[in-house]
Amino acid sequence: MILVTGARGNVGSAVVAELSARNAPARLAVRTPTTEASDEVRFDFTEPQTWQRAFEGVETLFLVRPPALGNVKRDLLPSLSATREAGVKNVVFLSLQGAQRIKVVPHATVETWLRDSGMSWTFIRASFFHQNLSTTHASDVRERDEILVPAGNGATAFVDAVDVGAVAAAALLDPLAHSRRAYTVTGPRSMTYAQVADILSKELTRPVRYGRPGLLRYIRHARRVLEMPWTMVAVTAAIYTTARLGLAAELSDDVVTVLGRAPIDFSEFAHRERSAWLHSTPNDLKDAS
Repeated sequence: MILVTGARGNVGSAVVAELSARNAPARLAVRTPTTEASDEVRFDFTEPQTWQRAFEGVETLFLVRPPALGNVKRDLLPSLSATREAGVKNVVFLSLQGAQRIKVVPHATVETWLRDSGMSWTFIRASFFHQNLSTTHASDVRERDEILVPAGNGATAFVDAVDVGAVAAAALLDPLAHSRRAYTVTGPRSMTYAQVADILSKELTRPVRYGRPGLLRYIRHARRVLEMPWTMVAVTAAIYTTARLGLAAELSDDVVTVLGRAPIDFSEFAHRERSAWLHSTPNDLKDAS
């Protein structure tokens, strides 16, 4: 049995879709199960009373750190110890590109623990998701026609969560073949946010700007407008800082290696998800139909 945490998120839902397509037995760990979903189980990293039922009969775990859990030593690692005690043998962890170098991010702490856990592990070190622009930052584009992140002129190796989920699913379905491997999952090209804004401008047929805001302006905006919790503000600020410093542009062939196909380009994603950024006007609603 495979247990999927973060099953309703961008990557988790892609993992679930891949496993379902292959008729693989999976249990979806969610905070609030729906009554009609027999494959869901209530689970919370910080509530030990939810662990036993979730881990029962599980051999392989897909691990996603909830963004709100910044203190992973306190709020996440105890549940991982419980998975080991329950008999879980393999963990596929959704990590972060460069986590082996950026020791301040929570992902690095989890990676270190897993290396020493005695369990088999696979790290899926994903670059910045396309989907962050259609979810977390969608309102900036939709309502203000701007991208407001402190990445300067640095390029980022954007990746589609669909590709990340597919690579993770491959590791979940054959953990022995992917054991003790760290995959850096990126898209096919690195782009600056000015280039991203240009692609969105063409797709949406209206100007979208990138004004290269500073870190302090971003922090104020993330807290006051986007209403991010402080832990998420800190992690995203670190990610954008690595981009500004030129450390987020590294590309990898791991999608091709694992899946045998090219990764999805941002232009394809922008066309597929354009409704996320449409203005709520009659013309835009007509265009979306």
